[in-house]
Order: sequence, then structure tokens, then C-alpha cells
Amino acid sequence: MPHPKLKLSRREALLAGAGAALAGAIGLPPAAAAVSGRLTAKPGRVQLVGPSYPETEVWCYGGRVPGPELRARQGGRLSVAFDNRLPQSSTVHWHGLRVPNAMDGVPELTQAPVAPGDGFAYEFDLPDAGTYWYHPHQGSVEQVGRGLYGPLIVEEPEPIRVDREAVWVLDDWRMTQEAAIVEDFDNFHDHTHNGRIGNTVTVNGSIPETFPVRAGERIRLRLINAANARFFALKFTGHAPRLIALDGQPCRPHALPEGRIVLGPAMRADLVLDLSGRPGERFAVVDDHYQRFAYRLLELAYEAGPPLRESPLDAPVALPANPLPAPELGTALRQRIVLGGGAMGGLASATFRGETLGLREIAREGKVWALNGIVADRIKMDPLVTLKRGRSAVIELVNETAFDHPMHLHGHSFRVLTRDGRPVPHGIWQDTVLVAPREKVEIAFVADNPGDWLFHCHILEHMAAGMMGVLRVA
Repeated sequence: MPHPKLKLSRREALLAGAGAALAGAIGLPPAAAAVSGRLTAKPGRVQLVGPSYPETEVWCYGGRVPGPELRARQGGRLSVAFDNRLPQSSTVHWHGLRVPNAMDGVPELTQAPVAPGDGFAYEFDLPDAGTYWYHPHQGSVEQVGRGLYGPLIVEEPEPIRVDREAVWVLDDWRMTQEAAIVEDFDNFHDHTHNGRIGNTVTVNGSIPETFPVRAGERIRLRLINAANARFFALKFTGHAPRLIALDGQPCRPHALPEGRIVLGPAMRADLVLDLSGRPGERFAVVDDHYQRFAYRLLELAYEAGPPLRESPLDAPVALPANPLPAPELGTALRQRIVLGGGAMGGLASATFRGETLGLREIAREGKVWALNGIVADRIKMDPLVTLKRGRSAVIELVNETAFDHPMHLHGHSFRVLTRDGRPVPHGIWQDTVLVAPREKVEIAFVADNPGDWLFHCHILEHMAAGMMGVLRVA
């Protein structure tokens, strides 16, 4: 399924096509392409549900949902002029990218909010290849929930051999029967439970019946979960995709555990999919994360023509590692962060605005989640953890709540070491790690990117209701 790309002049090229082709178009060597362009956030109308329903009023980048695909080459530099034409302040956060602190797009913490009618210039190098995305970090529950997000792809200098690539940006929407967004963004039940789960799921801003494929071809499928709170667990019936990267970071290629790829909010995955069916066949892609509500996302629909090849493509699928520094576990600073609160969480009291308050008092302020017993009231706050620049850190995440939490660290990627004491295989690096109820997860990284970095649950309603903190690298 092709994704709409930003149409730009030669001067404003945002690398909407293949990296090498665009680099040639703007007269720069492919390995060092400098890419620039513009993103405008404003209200719009899009046909999310289908022609038999009215268009949906959304907030979007470039008049579309998802926003324009930004595509650049590893080692290049990205410059984006952001214009805010929304009725409220906004920013752009470049999720998963190791950007300088001033470019991270977190209001109050790394920059001033961009007021309506104003703009901000983002510019940073791209050290890591991979699948990333961009979204606001101001009023995220509402702004992301109304459609503000888009894919950002950083290509390897020498990509693996496939017949084609596809990007699926997954999202869900809480909609009325008239295809209008339900505007209950301050829903207290969402904040205390699973977050804002919608009733309509889209792929690249529409509800597709099929994804056309050709027998014998190999596809690199880039998956991005842009939903506020929905988890996706995709099973490709009749096929055996291999996972080659998670959250943009390469891993040892391997089959999907239990045949499913599970993506919490903000997570991404790169799959290699060999199309082994016969011409004319159809196979369902099923999302069964919420088992009582499993559904068919779409069908892989084989064209009737002859196979591209009779046997799978004989080419390696392992990606080259990104230049992430390896943590020194023996000398690492060890810290513990406890996730607490929420419905059925047993949080009797916590620190809020410097005072120890009972849960009922905190809930009256619309806050119900805590990290290390501290309920975040605003983004700019004292750090939970302070790390000396260049120091390795091992952080144990302890989930004492009744809910899953996709925990995201800005400015760094981390290696996932253990789950409940058991080593995690395949050399997994992430920026957003799932922590199940009552689970303990160890992550490790080198604190090499200076600044105050947000650490939070990426169920956006949980973040808004207090589950966030700051890690300082100084």
C-alpha cells in the first residue's frame, strides 16, 4: 500500500522518494544528503471511513493523515520548518531519533511551545537508519488523537535487497456513526484504565480491504503504531514474516514469537515478508491483541499473474548495526523506576506538587499515575535520575500496576537486557519497551546525549495523568 509523500520543489525537497534518487536531484552525494522542507499543522477534512460516510474533521500535517512521509539517508541532515496553524500551541517530536536536546520538541523542557501562527526550525543530523515517526508533544492526547503524526524513514546507505517496501501507519479512532471524532479527550476512565481505545482502525488513514501482492516477491514492511493507546498484535496467516528491526534498531533476523508482532503505542517494527502463496489466493492479517475483539485488519490479495519467482529470494536480510555505544554493564550506574497507580493499582499516596497526598486528592486533580511515587504535574520537573555524560546506566523498570505500559525514553536507544530476570534474545534495542503488569524489565544504555530527557508511558492518557519523569544527562 503506497503512502502519500510530500510534493516539494527542488529547493524544498523533503526526500519523498528513494534516497539516492533525491540526493542526485538536489546535487548532493547520497551518503551526505542535506534534506529540507516544511510541515504545516492545521485543521483539515479527510475521508477516513469510506465514500459512504462524510469526511472527518481532523488536525493534520500537510492536509493529510498520516502526514507526509519524510525519507532521508543515514548520515545526512534533516531541516524542517514547522508552521503551526492550529487553534492551540504545538511542537514536533521526532520519535526514536537521537537528536540534540534543543530539537526534541518537548514543550517547557526543550523548547517553548509554538503558539498558533508561529513557527519553529528543526535541524539535526541522522546518525541511525530505521523506521521512526513524528508527532506533537503538546496536548498530545488531543493532537495525536485528532490525526497529527507522520512516518519518518532513514534509509541505510546500502539497503537490503527486496522487491519493494511498504509503510503501514496503524491508528485507531473513536468515532460517531457520522464519522466524526468523539471529543472526550479528558475522559477520566481512559486516563485511569487502558487509555483512549477507538472503535475504528485505519492503515495509512483509510480502512483497506486488501493489500495487493505478487506471488514470489519479497517485501520490507515497516509498521508504525501511531495510536494513543491501542496495542496491535498482527498475525499474517499462511506466512512467516521475519523481524529484522524493532523501534528502528536492527536485531538478529528471527521468526515472530507465536507468529505475531506485538506493537504497543509508538513502537515500530521492520518485517521481511516472502509472499509464498499462489496467484489469486487471499490471506488475512488478523489483529488479536484484544482476544475477545479479534478482527481482520486486511487481506493479502495475490494478483492473478505469474509468480515473480518460484522460490524465495536468495539474499541476506540482516541489517547493519547503527552506531550505538555499547553499555559497560560491570561499571554501570544502576537505578530502579517503579511504575505505580491507575485503577486497581493500589497506590495509596504519592508526591504531587511537592506534597504527599492521598490517591483521592490526587485524582481530583485528574492525576492517577506515578513514577517512583511522584505524580508529574508538568513536563519541566526535577529529574528522577541524573547521569554523568558518557556513563553507562542499567535501569530496572518495575510495573506495580494492573496495566501494560510502553515506556519511552527520549534522546537514546537502549538495550533490553532481561524480563523478570530472564535474558532477552536476538540483541534487542528499543526506545519504547513494553512492561507488563507486575513485570520487571532491565534496560541499559550509554548516557551520551546531554540534556533533560523525558521518560514516560506512551499511552498518552497515562502520560497526561502523571506517568512521566525526566532523566538528566550532564
